[in-house]
Amino acid sequence: MRITEAKFAGSCTRASNKPSRKLPEFAFIGRSNVGKSSLINMLCGNRRLAKTSATPGKTKLINHFLINDNWYLVDLPGYGFAKISKEAREELRSMINDYIRNSEEMVLLFVLVDSRHDIQKIDQEFLAGLGENGIPFAIIFTKGDKLGPNALKAQVERDKAILSEQWEELPPMFVSSAETGAGKEEILEYIEKYL
Repeated sequence: MRITEAKFAGSCTRASNKPSRKLPEFAFIGRSNVGKSSLINMLCGNRRLAKTSATPGKTKLINHFLINDNWYLVDLPGYGFAKISKEAREELRSMINDYIRNSEEMVLLFVLVDSRHDIQKIDQEFLAGLGENGIPFAIIFTKGDKLGPNALKAQVERDKAILSEQWEELPPMFVSSAETGAGKEEILEYIEKYL
């Protein structure tokens, strides 16, 4: 699949306030500073679509982008929030949970994990919650250009081993780089299978 058109379709704080046009939704989430906005921009071939920032936690709303006029890419706020108040953190958590559990159009949730480090406890807890609620998901390892090919392969294998302690069957996994475009074709092909 090639993305030929990507346009902002609206922001909301609850699944009930989503854009009224019902289309398949593929949502993206990860810890603050995992490179989510950069990945979304790379997939869409538009550097200015999702707001990137040196400050983690920039996304405070659920943002819908209409892709090729037939599906939505949904940019969710990060978890493991940046330096924000406890009340704001609770509000974001509630917003994320409401969307993930109540959006009937969400086909799949892509969970982004930084490929440079062992998968963190907060990521594992988030994934466990998805499993408990029967939410379909896939993992995208981001920043794949930051390690050499051998180190990257070893790190992904280590993360798989960590996850295998909790999961009988591992979800689909992709390695991406917003810098080099790695993973773009594989991720878009995977989305296309559901359309």
